[in-house]
Formats: sequence, C-alpha cells, structure tokens
Amino acid sequence: MRLGTVCFEGREHVVADLGEDRMLDLHLAAEHAGANEGYFLDMLSVIYGGDEALAVAQSLIDDASDRAILMREEVTFRPPILPVQYRDCLVFEEHLKNSFAAAEKMTGRAFEIPPVWYQQPVYYKGNRMSFVGHEEDVIWPSYAQFLDIELELAIIIGKKGKDISQAEAPAYIWGYSILNDVSARDAQMVEMGGQLGPAKGKDFDTGNVLGPWIVTADEVPHPAALEMEAHVNGDRWGGGNSSQMHHSFARIIEHISASETLYPGEVIGSGTVGTGCGLEIGKALSPGDRFELSIEKIGTLSNRIVKG
Repeated sequence: MRLGTVCFEGREHVVADLGEDRMLDLHLAAEHAGANEGYFLDMLSVIYGGDEALAVAQSLIDDASDRAILMREEVTFRPPILPVQYRDCLVFEEHLKNSFAAAEKMTGRAFEIPPVWYQQPVYYKGNRMSFVGHEEDVIWPSYAQFLDIELELAIIIGKKGKDISQAEAPAYIWGYSILNDVSARDAQMVEMGGQLGPAKGKDFDTGNVLGPWIVTADEVPHPAALEMEAHVNGDRWGGGNSSQMHHSFARIIEHISASETLYPGEVIGSGTVGTGCGLEIGKALSPGDRFELSIEKIGTLSNRIVKG
C-alpha cells in the first residue's frame, strides 16, 4: 500500500492512496469501523504498530468508507514522515564519476574515487528538521548561486536493531519513498575541501524533500530494482534504476548498525542515481523551476524552487 501524510482543515492526517486523486483518512476510517485509531495518529504510530497496524489499514482500504475519503484538491501534502534520524549515502558509481568530472572542470582539481568507496557505504547525517513534502516550495538559500536537484530512493526503518547482518537487514526496511536532496553546489565545492563532509551545501531550510508516498516494503522485492527519472520544467534531465546501487540497502544497514542502534522512523537515502542531478549534465536550477522526480511504484515528487 501507499501511505502519506496530508494537512486537512489545519490538522495532519495519515492517509492511504486509493488512486484517482482519492485518499482514505485512516484515523477517521478506523473510528467509523471501531478499529484501533491509535495506529494512525501519525506515520510513526503506524510503524510502531507493526504488521497489525498494516493489516488494519488494509482492511480499512478494502472497505473504504465514503465518510473518510479525502480528495486531492482538499489537502496539502506534508512529508510522509518527519525522520527520527536522517542519513544520506552515496552508492551510485555513475553519479560519482560524472560529478567528479564536472567538479574537475569547475575547480581545476582532479578527483578520483577513493578505494574506501568500493569497500563500504559512505554517508553523512543531515538535518532531519529541514524536510518538506510534495508540492511545497523549496526556498533558495541566500548564500548560494548554483542550486541542484538530487534524485534518490529512500528507505524508512521499521524496527529497532543493532549489529544487523545483511541477511537480516531487509526485514528492517518498512517502506520506500522518493528523496530530493536539494544541493547548493557552489557552497558544497568550497566546503568539501575541508574533508569533513557536506555542511551548508546541504543544510538549509526546505532543502530536503520526501514523498509524496511511502510504499510499504512488501510491494518492493529486495534488492530494489525501480526505474527512476528526473524532469525539470517538463524536460527529462536523466535517471536510471535503483538496481545500479554499488552497495545494497542491506549492506548499508549492516554497515550503519555496526555498534550503533537504528530506530523505527529513521530515513536513509541512497544517494543520487546516475544522471539524477544537473551537475552531471551541465545544468543548474533557476528561480521558479519546477522539478518532478519519479520512482516506479512510489509516484512523482513535484516541487518548485523560489527565491525568498
């Protein structure tokens, strides 16, 4: 099933996608059906509810009550979940090679993929409070001139765990969503010379976009092999398939959870798919641009970038 979070009449509601611009308010549907409404207070409540919460959600969808249906024009999308923790990886080799070639032209410095990249997943921890949802505006940071999109597949962790093996890891994936890690490339180029990782190149309000839906993990066999495409103002910039990840999400979970606990509601991004950003193809965003990032089975995440 595809689940999301929307704002309706001033309150956030967990909804299930019914198609044709219809969605089911799961909390209201549970109230009408005499089911456990507590499962649907927010997306984290659904996750903590485990298989029972999803079973109840499916039964509510199967018997969708007209009294609990919301129409697309009545709601505003929010991020389907505000991450408990947010990490972003870099596991697509094509993206890294293309980006290094572009960075060399911009800076005059040569870049090579370090051996560690092939040996283990690399990632950083981002700002979990900067997330916005589908159709919300991204605000251009005042210090940047070169803004870019990043088309990524994200997983949502479904249960607590530590020292998780690759064999066990897929069971910790609760769902998948679309992530747009909007990036200030000029700021990123400067700060990466400090060899600590991205900072203001990634960290600004509205700089992370998630949604519009989370598709539950039962819909996506592991390892995920989903088609991914990025469009800006209707023009296709690029894309690929999540099967091109050098490190699978199972390997990523194994690596991150080594001597560190993962918690339900954490969001982990794949990093940008090859040709999934403007840097790789010599393009940059302009104020007012609309970008649409699509991933098979999940849908399309659409936003506009504006100067405040």
